[in-house]
Amino acid sequence: MRPQLFNFVDRISFPSYFVLLVTGFLFAATLGVLWARRIGRDPDVIVDLALGSLIAGVAGARIAHVLFDGYFWDYVHLCTDPSKVDWSVLSRAECLSDRYEGVWDAVRNVCHPTKRDCFAWAAFWAGGLTYYGGFIGASVVAWYQLRRDRFPFWKAADMAGFAIPTGLGFGRMGCLLAGCCFGVRTSGPLGLAFPPNSPASESQFKLGLLSTKMHESLPVHPTQIYESLASFGIAAFLLLWLHGRKRYDGHVFVSFVALYAVARFLLEFLRADDRGGMIGFSTSQWIGVGLLAFAFLLHRLLSRRAESLATEPVSS
Repeated sequence: MRPQLFNFVDRISFPSYFVLLVTGFLFAATLGVLWARRIGRDPDVIVDLALGSLIAGVAGARIAHVLFDGYFWDYVHLCTDPSKVDWSVLSRAECLSDRYEGVWDAVRNVCHPTKRDCFAWAAFWAGGLTYYGGFIGASVVAWYQLRRDRFPFWKAADMAGFAIPTGLGFGRMGCLLAGCCFGVRTSGPLGLAFPPNSPASESQFKLGLLSTKMHESLPVHPTQIYESLASFGIAAFLLLWLHGRKRYDGHVFVSFVALYAVARFLLEFLRADDRGGMIGFSTSQWIGVGLLAFAFLLHRLLSRRAESLATEPVSS
């Protein structure tokens, strides 16, 4: 775990999560540009598409985190009444330190922030991004930009089908370095222990599994690595096998939506971090079920359209 990947001149820090997110974006954008040149299309359209999707994706991912990951009222109270926000710290000394600059509640043994911050919800660079929110936000903007540039939408969607999981594979490694998105406890050989004061240690301390969050966490499933490998595997399958055999434009994209929805649904059972949910399933699992149904319907629609175009008589 390394939340800060490196510092520049000892003053400017670069969060690991954000650096890996940008790295994934650059790899995905490069794949898109190479693809556009290969099929004889204007690569500048893909560059504009990538930038627009990045902005919309980050905005959508952050908004979804604020609304659905269980922190909504914390962000509201940070703006209206910070005394209603609880920070999980060990002692009064830690609460009053330069790191927190909080106020200690001796009755409840919790720390409260002292300063109002009405823009904490927007601090995406500190972590707290929900993938599906980003996917939906980026998809809406991509549809608008491709229509504006008169670029075949479903051809570009097929490119996104292998570019998105490539970028996501890097992004999940950023989650590993940041310590977020950790898994449930395991005694298996793949178990990974996070360092003291990590999100995993804090969660296990709250559950009574550790006497203090300053202990190393008990071994957990490295779900960040699982999802990274799944994403890279999906990208490789779609790019190296399906793309050259697709039955219709949009086939690669539909397959990506379905494959990722299934992989994410299963991986959610191994996740232990707070991320919202209801009736036994997480928010991401419910969204995944909806997207799987959407992919099935879209597959039927696009395949039928391709079949009808193939059977139309050619006018001389």
